Amino acid sequence: MNFYTTILGSGAALPTVSRHCSGQVVNVNGFRILFDCGENTQTQLRVYHQKMQGISQICITHLHGDHFFGLPGLLSSMHLCGRTQPVEVYAPAGIRQAMELFLEVSGSHIDFGLTYHELSFTEGMELLFESELCRVYAFPLVHSVPTYGYLVEEKPRGANPPRRYAYCSDTTYTESILPYIEGVNLLCMESTFDRGFTSVAEEKLHCTTVMAATMAEKAHAKRLLLTHISARFKEPEKLLEEARTVFPNTEIAADGERYEVGY
Repeated sequence: MNFYTTILGSGAALPTVSRHCSGQVVNVNGFRILFDCGENTQTQLRVYHQKMQGISQICITHLHGDHFFGLPGLLSSMHLCGRTQPVEVYAPAGIRQAMELFLEVSGSHIDFGLTYHELSFTEGMELLFESELCRVYAFPLVHSVPTYGYLVEEKPRGANPPRRYAYCSDTTYTESILPYIEGVNLLCMESTFDRGFTSVAEEKLHCTTVMAATMAEKAHAKRLLLTHISARFKEPEKLLEEARTVFPNTEIAADGERYEVGY
């Protein structure tokens, strides 16, 4: 069964030509879930040949603009392209107010069903939804605003153990999430800064390369994928080298690339 993520945006708050704001499509054998919807997500979906109308579930980590400012445009484009299938949006509390205000002041209209599931729990992990192929869970991260990580777990098929994919952006270093990402096949973790910016990362509640790699090591993850890279770093290979000193099986996300959730 196919299980992979396609990166639409791997940058931090300030997008660049090569790294757009956060967004990725997780595909579990044709069942597509959009995680985060930063600016220009609708264009990135087209550029990287992702089926916009095939997405019915959208999971937003938090309400900082680089993670959801693309949502009004995406929903409007779905409407303009004649969508009739409903869309479910999972995000921290406040998403309904923000979206309804935008649609009101812009005079926009959405013809298809749109349901907001506002997350407000502060501990534990909750099942959000499931399909015939997978289950999707949320768990709280530690950031400057309410923020959630997401776990996608395929349903068991045959003798193989189910594969699991975790997406954690944005968060500071916290071992509180280790039980939720324990042993994941692929951990996609924010790595906004290098180790030289450790004090800045702690102040802004973000992670460095070493923090992300340490989380992956302590969680016994199989592979680590670094994302949410600050625009100040022009040579991401240095970030990769730094992370690999702690967790060798690390890659750095690139816009447009597909990363398999292997065994």
